Amino acid sequence: MTDLAGALMSRLSASFAARRDPARAVAMAAYMRDQFPYFGVPAPEVRAMERAAFAGLPRPTDEDLTVVALSCWEQPEREYQYVACDYLRRHVAAAGPDFLPIARTLLTTKSWWDTVDPLATRFVGDLARAHPELVETMDAWSADENMWLVRTALLFQLHYGTATDTDRLFGYCTRQAGHPDFFVRKAIGWALRHYARTDPSSVRAYVTATPSLSPLSRKEAMKHL
Repeated sequence: MTDLAGALMSRLSASFAARRDPARAVAMAAYMRDQFPYFGVPAPEVRAMERAAFAGLPRPTDEDLTVVALSCWEQPEREYQYVACDYLRRHVAAAGPDFLPIARTLLTTKSWWDTVDPLATRFVGDLARAHPELVETMDAWSADENMWLVRTALLFQLHYGTATDTDRLFGYCTRQAGHPDFFVRKAIGWALRHYARTDPSSVRAYVTATPSLSPLSRKEAMKHL
């Protein structure tokens, strides 16, 4: 473990131990279908704890990012994974293109929307924007058997606005229009609805011309049109 990662993990461990709330932890785990244990620390307190834990530490290297992310993912309590997502988003500029396989591990391990979505929209998206060659990997993920990689491919351009590659966005949506999983169909609608803020006419035209879209995707896409 790097010195930075060791210091950060030590601070996090002490802070979570001091804020543990067993009763709240049960309720939080139940909300997430009892897939993950929790310390029981509410999101605003996690954010405040992060600010204190990150304070004074040097900017991370790519290696630091890797060690912090994987160390947090190894911990059983879900709050650690939330911290990792926030840390990666904060320091995405320190990650090179070779970090994408690490991101893939995070996306496909302990997977649920609460970690996949921030990683997809704010980390993978920014990483691919900085390193355009990674878009080819998004093409592969858009057809992957793992639904969380598909969701990531659908969402990575969520905040690109006018820089959105619409051929890819619409192509991915069409490719996965009949996907059996709720989270993929929902992501299609979310991606289209968000892009409609930039170009409502093209989204309206795409939805009209694509009868293969599920009712859920169609409803989400057209919610504000």
